[in-house]
Amino acid sequence: MYDANVKITVLPGNEDIGMPQKMTELASGFDLCAAVSAPVSLQPGERALIPTGFAMAMPANLEAQVRPRSGLAYKKGITTLNAPGTIDADYRGEVGVILINHGSETFTVERGDRIAQLVFQWVPRVQVTQVDSLDETERGSGGFGHTGV
Repeated sequence: MYDANVKITVLPGNEDIGMPQKMTELASGFDLCAAVSAPVSLQPGERALIPTGFAMAMPANLEAQVRPRSGLAYKKGITTLNAPGTIDADYRGEVGVILINHGSETFTVERGDRIAQLVFQWVPRVQVTQVDSLDETERGSGGFGHTGV
């Protein structure tokens, strides 16, 4: 098992929101809460960037992925627009969540609402090399449903 230290700073005025937290011991994601200054209403099909009230610093071999909360997606049709949203290790700004309402009713985000989750992933150091040709495989260039629907 690998350990990593992620440093979180709660931005001024967001002490009531606090840090991301796991809701159960074995949860893989840390819940993110809305740090909106006033309620934000999302009409069906509408999207908004929701602040979380914190910034962070991760080691160079980590990324953070902003993912939907399954309960909001299932019950309300609320999800993250660019799922998963990637936060790079060198980003130091406030973490934001792009929410979209795929439901049929207006959804209102209130301060402190749990709106998404943050999952950390290891990122290997990859070197990209240009070559003249690639080795052959049985699959070849088949994609986008080449094995059936």
